Amino acid sequence: MANGLVRELRDVAPEGAVQAPVKDARKAERFVRSPLLRWETMRRLLRVLTLFTLDVGGVLLAVWTALEIKLAVRGHSDLALAWEQAKDSAPLACLVTVLLFARSGLYSDRAVRPGFARIVASLFQVTLLVLAFTTIQGHEFQSYYIFYGSLLFALVYVSGLRQLFELASGALLRASGYRRRAVLVGTGPQIEAVAHALAGGGGSNQLDPVGFVSLTPLRGNGLKDLGKLDDLEQHFHTLDEVVIADPAFPQEQAVELVDRCHRHGIRVRVAPSTMEILMDRVEFIPGQTVPLFELKPPVFEGVDYFVKRSFDIAVAGLLVLVLTPVMLLVALAIKFTSRGPVVYRSMRPGIAGRPFACLKFRTMYIDADERQTDLEGRNEKGGAIFKIRNDPRVTPVGRFLRRWSIDELPQLFNVLRGEMSLVGPRPLPQRDYDRLEDWHRKRNLVLPGITGLWQVSGRSELDFDELVRLDFLYLERWSVFLDLTILLKTIPAVVRAKGAW
Repeated sequence: MANGLVRELRDVAPEGAVQAPVKDARKAERFVRSPLLRWETMRRLLRVLTLFTLDVGGVLLAVWTALEIKLAVRGHSDLALAWEQAKDSAPLACLVTVLLFARSGLYSDRAVRPGFARIVASLFQVTLLVLAFTTIQGHEFQSYYIFYGSLLFALVYVSGLRQLFELASGALLRASGYRRRAVLVGTGPQIEAVAHALAGGGGSNQLDPVGFVSLTPLRGNGLKDLGKLDDLEQHFHTLDEVVIADPAFPQEQAVELVDRCHRHGIRVRVAPSTMEILMDRVEFIPGQTVPLFELKPPVFEGVDYFVKRSFDIAVAGLLVLVLTPVMLLVALAIKFTSRGPVVYRSMRPGIAGRPFACLKFRTMYIDADERQTDLEGRNEKGGAIFKIRNDPRVTPVGRFLRRWSIDELPQLFNVLRGEMSLVGPRPLPQRDYDRLEDWHRKRNLVLPGITGLWQVSGRSELDFDELVRLDFLYLERWSVFLDLTILLKTIPAVVRAKGAW
């Protein structure tokens, strides 16, 4: 499509104008770049073979584990027998897994490879397909344990092995200094916003903005000004990617830029606008003279609400049972180290702005609320949020609890009471809520959450507007797999404790 539009633009060039011959720059540089291309080919082949081996091994190990547990429960534990049975039944599951993973892009390059949510969805599809195939073939089962048992262990083994691969390969890439060099293209404010967001990614972000091309004047922001858009081509030999940072980037210039980049083997990415995020929830309204699409409100209702609420109750109930000893020890530590209640009830606006008592282990001295006004001038965050890195109102025990996010555990009871969800936009104190702009309040259309994209994307290190956009992204693209992914990613985020203050 891009090439066709560019050809049309060339066709209407003024008469007599000399049109430069179009050539693929990659062909001209093939001799020079052939060692690099061979290395890239070997690297991709090694990546696919490694992931293929890990996936097949994970599925085979999952089937074997499920069979061994089944034999053990029946009192006939035999590792060799379970292994022989696994070798007979696992090949079909391995084949379907590899094919579906390949179709889902799970063997793609690191930069575009999907994460845990796609792995979960693909493994569910594998289970259903294998079940359907074996049923059609006439196999009979006393129970379907082998299917859901293997699925459970496959989720653990396959995702675990892939996570180890990500960590190991990421460490190797960082040790070798590998970074994808990118140039940001757009208008000044949008370039600054995207550059700031990329900088907030820390060591986990392998995209290195080396310069910018701005259509409007832009002050120094630590990046190199690469001049005009027409002159960008002379920098292509030093770049891996071009990021269009402005959703209002002129379309004709965007088409031409994309065509130029692709002819030089440069990847092009676009930072999404709010409208593009909203388009995930559009519904076509037929029968109109002009095609219209309705933007549905991002609320959880019907089946979505039932699934999310059931997930919340099951997981929150299990966590309460498991973490009760920890909560008792925390309660004793708070009680014996400072005066005041063990649990602090923070009145916060919830769904539709209705206030509720958000439960937290008390981490501050009892006069913290009265001292709030005196500390406003020391606020280190912009927008509506109030944050002080070394807040003098926090107790020594409270500082430890905040460091590891243990103070949030009582909110599991808010979840069971239906006032919160495990995953969702974080509930703000009334002081912060009163300072919200109108467009921020969309985040209160759903139940607030204990954790969310805030917690796994930089936490307190991000600007408030960036945090709100993460909430919008979550609302528009919610699924139970996304909730599960965020919950699992919360664990390493808490361990790193980046932004926990």
